[in-house]
Amino acid sequence: MTEEGRIVLSVLGALTFCAILAFFAIYFVRIKRPTHFGYETVTESEKRERVAGVFTSVAESYDRMNDLMSFGWHRVWKDHFVASLNPGFSPLTAGPDPRGPQHILDIAGGTGDIAFRMLHTAHVLNANPAVRVTISDINRAMLTVGKQRSTTLPASQQAALSFVEANAENLSQTRPLHPYPSPLEPTSTDAHGRQEQAFFDPATATSSIPSNSVDLYTVAFGIRNFSNIPAALREAHRVLKPGGVFACLEFSKADRFPLFNAVYKEWSFRAIPLIGQLVAADRDSYQYLVESIERFPSQRDFRDMIVDAGFVVAGEGYEDLTGGVAAIHKGMKPRA
Repeated sequence: MTEEGRIVLSVLGALTFCAILAFFAIYFVRIKRPTHFGYETVTESEKRERVAGVFTSVAESYDRMNDLMSFGWHRVWKDHFVASLNPGFSPLTAGPDPRGPQHILDIAGGTGDIAFRMLHTAHVLNANPAVRVTISDINRAMLTVGKQRSTTLPASQQAALSFVEANAENLSQTRPLHPYPSPLEPTSTDAHGRQEQAFFDPATATSSIPSNSVDLYTVAFGIRNFSNIPAALREAHRVLKPGGVFACLEFSKADRFPLFNAVYKEWSFRAIPLIGQLVAADRDSYQYLVESIERFPSQRDFRDMIVDAGFVVAGEGYEDLTGGVAAIHKGMKPRA
């Protein structure tokens, strides 16, 4: 080999080595990047695992606890959220009749509360059976509860429903739901040989959600639990069609009403963990849920995060519910 050839190989080898180092540096920084778990500062990977533990623990009692924590108001908020989106009438449908095919992606869909309401509104109230809903969640235990609950739906709605495991921060890696515990994985180990996890392992991914494939992206009372909210918002923007809508229902801030806010916080921090202990025998999980609400950005700050992800918003970009205890945020992916 000539001297010139040896120099070229040396340079290529050095560049390859640098590329490998850069890959691992980026990976290491990503998994070690700090975030919060309630009032604790943890890494993103730690939060992902600990949140999975919380929702695995509360999966069976989640809806009952929501009733107790909100005096049933979460049902009113969810009904209003779905009504405001009017699934079945898509602004992306060509022609005079807006009741065309529509794909709704319900992220952190868990027990199916939002998805089932979407299907009922679209199929029954708007007479549009061409609407299908994909429920996605990182937590297999929550999805398994939703799958079991879906068996009470009419057959046509069950046929329009699918369940996938995915991390909302990277929807290019998904797989159909494997019930938890999974009879398909009798060794109770994940792809890394560890004991089977209740949350989605990207190494088991078999499919993805393509770019520009979703008409409506919804997430209700889930986004505050994400390890990297900006990354999830960018993924929402990627999978939505131009003109598609991002819609989020989440606990928020009641700061505009100081007296009401003080009573609300006293109830949250004192009563909710106690109810969790008495009803679900799990005080710690509900203590985290209260703290996660407190740590979530204000309405304006979250609106700005949605805009930063590339969405356009109308007016203030959000609608307060019950004095700001919860809020609906919407953004549209620009058509051009």
